[in-house]
Amino acid sequence: MFQDLHVIDFHAHFPVRGDVSTSRGGPRHYTAGSPAAEQAEYMRAQAERYRAAWRLAWDFPQPEPEPEAGDEAVDAMADRWLAELDRHGIDRIGFATGGGNDTLARAVRRHPRRFVGFAHHNPFAPGAATEMTRAVTELGLRGLKILAPALERRIDDRELYPLWQTVEELAVPVLIHFGMLGAGGGISWNERDNPGALEQVARDFPTIQFVIPHFGIQYVKELLFLCWACENVNVDTSGSNQWTRWMPYPVSLDDLIRKFYETVGPDRILFGSDSSWFPRGFSIRYLQEQIRACRFMNMPDPALRKIFGENAIRLFRLGGEQ
Repeated sequence: MFQDLHVIDFHAHFPVRGDVSTSRGGPRHYTAGSPAAEQAEYMRAQAERYRAAWRLAWDFPQPEPEPEAGDEAVDAMADRWLAELDRHGIDRIGFATGGGNDTLARAVRRHPRRFVGFAHHNPFAPGAATEMTRAVTELGLRGLKILAPALERRIDDRELYPLWQTVEELAVPVLIHFGMLGAGGGISWNERDNPGALEQVARDFPTIQFVIPHFGIQYVKELLFLCWACENVNVDTSGSNQWTRWMPYPVSLDDLIRKFYETVGPDRILFGSDSSWFPRGFSIRYLQEQIRACRFMNMPDPALRKIFGENAIRLFRLGGEQ
């Protein structure tokens, strides 16, 4: 237990080399010396400069290389993550990605009372709905994670409706990243990155619980109005939220928590850390900052319990598994 709260981290990443959500290598597989390779190397260097400045600001160490996806490495990383949860008093953790559904499922099976996993395959891939069923009914995963800016088409493309129907039948939450993607030098905008595109889908599948992480990033206004229009849209608080530095008007973590608390309410806000790599491990600083903000605005204990654990229990359908 952390302080007097049973904390569940709704949004983290199980580090596996090559995973789309945790890889820091940037574009690869270019012919050495080619213009494309030189451009890719330039972009990698740019991104690393941003990351280095960010780590210095938070006093975070240099990341270790992600481990390979082999069974022994996955088991060892799972044990390492369990030790992190115990060290910081965290009840459970939800891994949004982890090197593919089968790899992440192995990690979850290693410590099923403490880990929860999301399916994270390409929703536009052939057989995506069938894979979703397998991920939940056979592998034991409890949600779906999507990176909207990285998709081939918009999230409201009708081709995805069979997948949404399957998700609705399985009654699992869907975590969809919108907004800027990656470290400095990543994707700042494309036609797929606005959470407003989710409105028709959320209306057509009103029992699916959609969760938008990082307060919607640069689309705070759009996410707030989406939450107003669709009660099945939730928000998570995950990450350093350093994107606020780039907004054209002042906005802080305190501002974000207060605004979403006053509008969507504590039943639709979920704590997330976006933790992934070692040796940092679980980013306790993010949890401490968020609890500080909530307590200083005199948020009542029942609301704190919902945001930092009970909402995740409900969406993951953990029930009496605590």
